[in-house]
Amino acid sequence: MTRPWTHWATTSDLSSLRLPAHDAGSGLRGRSLGRSLRGVDFVFDPFDGYEAGLVSNPNMIVAGSIGAGKSTVVKMLLDRALARGRRVVVIDPKGEYGALARSYGVNPVALGRDGWCNPFPSDEKESRDMVRALVATAQGSTLSGEQHYAIDEAFQRLATPRPTRLLRALYEELRPAIANAELSEERGLAMTLHRFVHGDLAGLFDGDGAPMEFRGDLVVLDLSAQWSSDSLSIAALSAVGAAQQVAAGEGGLGYLVLDEAWALLSDSHALRWLQGSWKLARSRGLSHVLVLHRWTDVAAAGNAGSAQRERAQGLLRECETAWLFRQPPDEAHEMGVALALHAREEQYLTALPKGVALVRYGSHRSIVRFKPDDRDLAFVDTDGAMRVEARE
Repeated sequence: MTRPWTHWATTSDLSSLRLPAHDAGSGLRGRSLGRSLRGVDFVFDPFDGYEAGLVSNPNMIVAGSIGAGKSTVVKMLLDRALARGRRVVVIDPKGEYGALARSYGVNPVALGRDGWCNPFPSDEKESRDMVRALVATAQGSTLSGEQHYAIDEAFQRLATPRPTRLLRALYEELRPAIANAELSEERGLAMTLHRFVHGDLAGLFDGDGAPMEFRGDLVVLDLSAQWSSDSLSIAALSAVGAAQQVAAGEGGLGYLVLDEAWALLSDSHALRWLQGSWKLARSRGLSHVLVLHRWTDVAAAGNAGSAQRERAQGLLRECETAWLFRQPPDEAHEMGVALALHAREEQYLTALPKGVALVRYGSHRSIVRFKPDDRDLAFVDTDGAMRVEARE
C-alpha cells in the first residue's frame, strides 16, 4: 500500500522556505509541543528563544482557519509556560479557556458579573493614554484638541493620590458641561464618560467597592458577555490594560493572550495604544500572543494603503514568532502580504493538514505536527479526529 501523503516538498522547496532537509527544530530544551517533520521534538518558549538569539522580541501571533489547531497549540504553550513559573493572563472573548483554568484550580473572571477591573496603570502618562483610547473607542472618533485639553485639565483637578475609580472621578469633574450646550466638546466627553459610570458600560471598569484583584499565576478574563455587543473592543482594551499589570508582575516573565484579536486590530484607537505596549514587551518581560483565524480581519482594519492597515500589519510583522496553520487561498494571500511571506510559504499554508503548522521564529522555519500529551488532552478544545491524528 502507498502512504497518502498530505503534502510534499523537494530539497529546493525546503531551501526556499529556509528549512533544511533535516529540520533540527529550535534546539531549545523543555516539554515537547510536537515533532518537526524530518526532524526531532519541537520545543519553544519565546523568552528562551530570545535568550538563545533565535528571536529579537517575545511577541507571537497564532493564525489559522477554524479547527486547524491554533486553540490547541496556544493552550499547550500556556501549560508549559505555567510549569516554568511564568505568569499567564488570557483575554477570552468566547469562554474557551475554562478547562485550562480549572485544571489549575482557577475560575475564569467575568467582567461585570464578578466585579469591575481597574485598567489604569500607576504611571500618569500611561493612565492618560488609556483614558484617551477608551473614550475615543467609545465615541467612535478621534479626540479633538479641546477634548485632549479637557482631559488634561480634569486630571490636574483630581485629588492626590489619584482616585481608584478614575473614570467616575473624571466624569464628576466634567459633568457640569452636560448642561451647557455651548461647551460642545466637553459636553460630548462628559456624556461618553457617563456610559462608563451609569450607562451601558457601567459595572465593567467602575463599580461599588474595590476593583477585582487578579492573583495567582493564571488569570482568565471571560468577555463572552460582550462577545456579540458593540462594547467588545472597549472591554478587550480595558481588560488588556488591567492584564498587563499582572502578566509580568513581581519582575517575572509573563504571557498575555489576546484571543479573537480582531476586536483590537479593527479599532484604530485601541490599535494605536496596543502598538505602544508592543514596543515595551522586552522591558516588561511580556509576551503578547495574538490569536486570529480569518486573516481578512487584518485587512478590515482599514483600506489598502491606509495608515490604519499599515499600523495593523506593522504590529504583526513585529511579532518575531508566528504559528501559521492552514488557510484558504485568499486568506493565505492576505497573510502573505501582511507578514511579507515567501510565495512558497503562502502555497504551503493552503495545504497544511489539521494539527500541523508552519512555525516562523526569527529567520528560522519549522513545519511542526503538534502532539498533545495526556495532560494536554484534559483541557485542549479539539475533536476526536484531531486527537487520533495527533497520537499517530
